[in-house]
Amino acid sequence: MQLLVFLSGKHPLRMDTHELKRVGEGDAEKHEPNENNVCSLILGPGLMLDGSTVASRFLHVELELNVHLRRLSFSEPVHYIYNPLEYAWEPHRCFVETYCRGGQSILFLGMNPGPFGMAQTGVPFGEVNYVRDWLKITGEVGHPPSEHPKRLIKGLACIQSEVSGSRFWGFFRKLCGEPDVFFRHFFVHNLCPLMFMGTTGKNLTPPELVIGEREALLALCDMALCQAVAALGITMVIGVGRAASAASPHCGGHGGTGGGHHAPIPQEPVGQ
Repeated sequence: MQLLVFLSGKHPLRMDTHELKRVGEGDAEKHEPNENNVCSLILGPGLMLDGSTVASRFLHVELELNVHLRRLSFSEPVHYIYNPLEYAWEPHRCFVETYCRGGQSILFLGMNPGPFGMAQTGVPFGEVNYVRDWLKITGEVGHPPSEHPKRLIKGLACIQSEVSGSRFWGFFRKLCGEPDVFFRHFFVHNLCPLMFMGTTGKNLTPPELVIGEREALLALCDMALCQAVAALGITMVIGVGRAASAASPHCGGHGGTGGGHHAPIPQEPVGQ
């Protein structure tokens, strides 16, 4: 299925409706949601991840990346680092186990968590209202080791909205109606699971890091992305935002993102 995404300045996301009207087509029986599926809200990393499902293999890649990321260190301008794949593991795992089903060929790729999105919910572009009310994700959210007083983690109780997440999920809710229609063909992921902040609480994207530290970070994230692409059987990666589009690696021999169409979707301004 060919998918094109366009963006220009502040204009909203536009997609070819002739192509997208087929989003809900396919093997409905194969992708029918399991009403008996209950999210495994077990915080212990690695528990029950036996590799028997696509979701299990995907989560294993993320947990392995966490191990490598803990060995990195960051200097100015970074003063705070949040990793929602640790303190928000429960809702993140709920999201993956619910919607990462296999048979999905297109991956929407963001850069890293936003302060009122994934940082709060553990879900990529995870604006709280959409995560809680549309995606029906549940789970307890803890706290990073050190929190900035202006960027406190409140989990699914957060009342502030993340613009990029609201735009992203709002568009697909309007287009698809139900999450199951969207996730028949698509999945959503962030290249880097870490959120960086300066002393004022300003959000820092990976391109703003010291070059050597940025390269070490993205090398690990690129490798994990290629492993995730292979685990999911993805054939097209769409970078959401200029940073993700530029950073998306060519995974060629790893199950490949070559041939994917990278086109930017607007993101929330840095620091808001």
